[in-house]
Order: sequence, then C-alpha cells, then structure tokens
Amino acid sequence: MTSEVWGEDVASNYDMTSSAMFEPSVLGPTAERLVELARGGDVLEFAIGTGRVALEIQKHGLRVSGIELSPHMAEQMRQKPGADGVHVSIGDMRNTRVDGNFNVVYLVWNSVMNVTTQEGQVAVFQNAATHLNVGGYFVLEVGVPTLDRSDAGHLGQVFAMEDTHVGIDTLDDPVGQIVTSHHWFEANGHLVRHSGRFRYVWPSELDLMARLAGMRLAHRWSGWQKEPFTGESHDQVVVYEKVAQSELPVDH
Repeated sequence: MTSEVWGEDVASNYDMTSSAMFEPSVLGPTAERLVELARGGDVLEFAIGTGRVALEIQKHGLRVSGIELSPHMAEQMRQKPGADGVHVSIGDMRNTRVDGNFNVVYLVWNSVMNVTTQEGQVAVFQNAATHLNVGGYFVLEVGVPTLDRSDAGHLGQVFAMEDTHVGIDTLDDPVGQIVTSHHWFEANGHLVRHSGRFRYVWPSELDLMARLAGMRLAHRWSGWQKEPFTGESHDQVVVYEKVAQSELPVDH
C-alpha cells in the first residue's frame, strides 16, 4: 500500500488517544477558519476519519462530505450525533470522486503524509482541484520537516513524552522522505502500541504540487489563528486557490 490505512484496532481507540485534538482551543479555530474560507458553500474533507472536524463544521450550517480510506474509522464517526448529515465515501483520496463541487476541500492534521509517495501526494492535489469551484480553496494542515532527523548515530527522534503518550520517529528512507512514527498510548488502563509510515513534505514541494494541479498559494500560516509563518515554524496551515486556466502562469 502507498497510503497508510487505519485498522479496527486503531479506529476503536482513535478519539481517546487523540483527545487533545478535540479540545476547544484546538478544534474551535480549525473549524472557524474553514467555515470562513467556505463562504457559505459546501465543503469536502479528505481523510475525514472519525469526524472530528467535519461534525464541528456542520454545526455552523454548512453541508459537509468526506472521503475516508478506512471503513473502521468511518464506522466510528457514524456512531456520533449528527453523522447522518455527513455523506462519506469509502475510498482513496488520490482518486475517489464524490458528487458536487465545493468551495473548500481540506486535509488536516498531517494526513497528506499518509500517502507515502510523491506521485501519490501529487494525485491528492489533483483530486482536490477536480472537486473545487474556481476560486475555491484547498486547505492543508501539516508539519514542517526538520533538518536534524538524520543526525549520525541517532536511531530515532522523540517527539512526545507524556504520561499517557510516548512518540518516536525513525527515519527509514531519507531519499523517499519516509519516516515511521511509533506511538505508545495508555487507553482504558491498557498500553496500546501503533506504528505508521509517513512521507514528509517540504513547503516548497507543496507549492509545486499545487501549481501542477492548477492552484496557487493564497496563504501560509503557522496555525489556524493566522499566526505568521517563519523559519522557526514547526507547523503550517496552507491555503491554495483554484484559478481559471487563463490565470495560470506560463513558463517560457
């Protein structure tokens, strides 16, 4: 597989082990910004998961659709209040097409990295552009790669050390930009372990993928509250606008 697929073991514990992402201080600004960019139009979430963001956006009166590769994740969402109003297609965000055109397509919390080839990530951008109205936005939330991943002699990099969560990244393929994230969670008194392969992507690489798909950079922030993006930023929220063919730059 060139995309990470969450099984039933991960899906059943996903919300519990991701509880920090449901905090109002995190979820509130995420939904607020996406609703603002949607300008009252329909929105589509790639990798909708258990509906963390989609169900919050729906509360603002917008019509939300989603694509999800894991039926187990989608099943978790269907058990939640309001989920009946969200149409979810089980499929790959690289090529699954849903009915309608949208003002916003969004992909949050590093999920573009679930696609582990550059070709596949380009296809995600192209599929997003296919779903967008001209003037619509493709919005991504993804971490900024660090240059110290490949320090000689280091087996991995600890990115989380908490009472209920330990996280370690190992650099498996610097050429292919592949890392594996290893997680140990405490859930209901039990230790839950999960590892997944991801492809990290550089800001300039994202911009080129967007250009290939007929989109241009509109905004790059370091967070959902429009914090300035700088050389010290660890995260990015990037907004690409779909433009008419006549507005695309022409190489000479």
